[in-house]
Amino acid sequence: MQEERKPAGQGQGQVPHNVIMENRKHMTVSGVLDIDSFSEDGIVLYTDLGELSVTGRDLHLGKLSVDTGELTLDGEIESLTYYDSQPREKGFFARIFK
Repeated sequence: MQEERKPAGQGQGQVPHNVIMENRKHMTVSGVLDIDSFSEDGIVLYTDLGELSVTGRDLHLGKLSVDTGELTLDGEIESLTYYDSQPREKGFFARIFK
């Protein structure tokens, strides 16, 4: 059975989503709903605000609390990328130049 994911921003009882990074070596993320994949080169996780992809080198999962949705990550963090799970609204220029 495949788990159904809710669109971003539409979860019930949303947990606040915060990202705290210290010197690109340590990161704490709150509001984590699920982890899709993890390796030493990257991690993909789901939050109420969309999918978050973290890439780097020698990444290690320090702590994961399912109850609070908090995750800690150590290693050399190179990038953070969010992917929205909702279609975007038209941008500012698209609304002006109809």
